[in-house]
Amino acid sequence: MKLFVGVTDGNWYNHLSAIKPDEINFWQPGGKQTFKAIGTNDLFLFKLHSPLNYIAGGGFFIRHSFLPVSLAWDAFGNKNGTADYFSFSNAIHKYRKSNFRSEPDPVIGCIILSSPFFFDRTEWIPVPEDWKPNIVQGKSYDTNTLVGRRLYQQVQERLTRMFPLNNTADRVHEENLNNRYGAGQIVFPRIGQGTFKVLVTEAYHRRCAISGEKTLPVLEAAHIKPYSQEGPHSTSNGLLLRKDLHTLFDRGYLTIDESLHIEVSKRIKEDYGNGREYYAFHGKKLIEVPDSIQEKPSKQFLRWHNENVYLA
Repeated sequence: MKLFVGVTDGNWYNHLSAIKPDEINFWQPGGKQTFKAIGTNDLFLFKLHSPLNYIAGGGFFIRHSFLPVSLAWDAFGNKNGTADYFSFSNAIHKYRKSNFRSEPDPVIGCIILSSPFFFDRTEWIPVPEDWKPNIVQGKSYDTNTLVGRRLYQQVQERLTRMFPLNNTADRVHEENLNNRYGAGQIVFPRIGQGTFKVLVTEAYHRRCAISGEKTLPVLEAAHIKPYSQEGPHSTSNGLLLRKDLHTLFDRGYLTIDESLHIEVSKRIKEDYGNGREYYAFHGKKLIEVPDSIQEKPSKQFLRWHNENVYLA
């Protein structure tokens, strides 16, 4: 198993450790290099800036993505490590030595982490003995090595104390069966709403599945079966839709059948006396779908929407 120790901005860490979110964006202002040091659900640990040479928490790596600042904020909000969008944008411009006029919506690297944890001060772990002071971004470790194995064990011991198995085992097991957790190692990392939005946005190549619209600010990740109705945060339960189409889908005025064809309800005209633009989509196949079979819309969830939401 691999681990990565990332050097963490103090303000970012302090903000997140105070709110303890379910997911976070460990952003990189440069947005140039893809992060490949560890795999999905591997541990990503937070090393504080010197002179605090300690590992103070971590999370489970979900994926790396290049996102415009606006989409990163739309997906994660204050889980980006700042209280508001203005502070987030300013922090990025400060690192990039730019400003809003020269870069209104710069693309940044986003390391998306699930189920973050923050150790109490007394539980902070001193950096491994091979850590060099000149490390700027971070360093990877492997549990096949003595140093990596010792670090993993130290983290495991602290997580066991933070999340006693006898208090959480039943809940974790139940939610894992409902597919709300990813593949676990020490704990089962939860896929959150922000991660869901990013996964769906990228699976659909940043295009509305119905209209083909590419303007990101007007696109939304829609659940086929709502999360409130036990629908999971999985790409197979998602569609990327233009905002108005998302609203109509959620309210049952349109649906997608199991062959991925669009059906538009006659109730739009009956209820609102209009809808010509939307009826033009009726009978057509989705313009955009994910490449991966595992990420394509699930027939099970589409059937649920057809039977329980669609106003036939």
